[in-house]
Amino acid sequence: MGFTDDIAKVSEQVRKRADQVVGEESTKMSLIVPFLSALGYDVYDPSEVMPEYVADFAERRARQLEKVDYALAINGNIVMLVEAKARGQKAEVHDGQLSRYFNALVTTKVAVVTNGIEYRFFTDLRHKNIMDKEPFFTFNIFEYDSKDIDNLKFFHRDNFDAVAITSHAEEMVYVKGMTQLVGNLLRSPSEEFVRFLVAEIGAVVPGYEIQGRITGRVIEKFKPIVKKSIQQSLVELMTRSLSQEISQPVEIEVEPEIEEEEEPQDPQESKIVTTAEEITAFEQIKAITQISKSYSFEVKYKDTASYFGINLGKTTWWFLRLYLSSQKKSIITRLSINEVKSLAPNFEVQEITASLGDAASKVIITSVTDIDKLASLILRCYEAEAAKHQTIKKSA
Repeated sequence: MGFTDDIAKVSEQVRKRADQVVGEESTKMSLIVPFLSALGYDVYDPSEVMPEYVADFAERRARQLEKVDYALAINGNIVMLVEAKARGQKAEVHDGQLSRYFNALVTTKVAVVTNGIEYRFFTDLRHKNIMDKEPFFTFNIFEYDSKDIDNLKFFHRDNFDAVAITSHAEEMVYVKGMTQLVGNLLRSPSEEFVRFLVAEIGAVVPGYEIQGRITGRVIEKFKPIVKKSIQQSLVELMTRSLSQEISQPVEIEVEPEIEEEEEPQDPQESKIVTTAEEITAFEQIKAITQISKSYSFEVKYKDTASYFGINLGKTTWWFLRLYLSSQKKSIITRLSINEVKSLAPNFEVQEITASLGDAASKVIITSVTDIDKLASLILRCYEAEAAKHQTIKKSA
């Protein structure tokens, strides 16, 4: 069952239970916990889903302990905080402890306020390490579309990447703002916009240049003309798009992937400690990739708060992600579950229900010593990813 199906199942459960849920505790157990489970978090593991979480700084500062309803951790790092409200209450930030916890916890980049129906996601776009006052994404378990599901996938345990979430959140905020600006402009063209079009009319209709100054009277004359032109232009665009879609297949030109500039290191990432176990795992995997007779990419790693990624020199070219917490250890691959099962017959293999890109499966291991037993799988993962980028490497 895929992630979309998981969320649909939770939606149906919540729809059936919601009217019977009264109070905050009932909301948590009946509505919120199933949602967290659908996001891939083990709600029965207190090291991963920590209810009534109290941080060290809260114990030192407060006479009466402040706590957050849930802290979600990956590999021992708290990555997301959840404040619960009773069903029927608005999903808004009422108490200050959520922002205080967010601001104080280094690895936490997402805070959520929910009443079990609506989930409001916050981060720190305005000021680094300071929780924003407004959410960048809101998800309603009763009313959502495929785009909402795509956005929700970023918070799944198997995909959680603080850098990717911050980048995506920023894009969402700007797109929403720009869409609103363009919509307002199209519905009611501003004087500046009308003035710009009037000044440029001669470039497309020679001989009809506006002579002299563009006065207020000229603006008023052209406002209804601009509105009509906008409506006509939108209709033409929609008609052309539909005609193209119906009459002929649209040819999509695939541009070659270009080398990305290295992003400056996030100050938070400098505080992430790469463990000896992770280095041991990396050296084992690197040694296995060197067996390949077809490819010779330099293998590197990127440590994050949630996972330890292995890539071909660029973070987007990853072929393995390792989760090496003391309680649970697993390896994420970009291969299909059937192929992974054939290459790791003695290991438990799980399908990833929420994936970014083409990540598809998870292998459960007991320790990094299992990596040598998975040499065939690791080599296949390396070569599959290398094959995608070999042409780019040759042309570089």
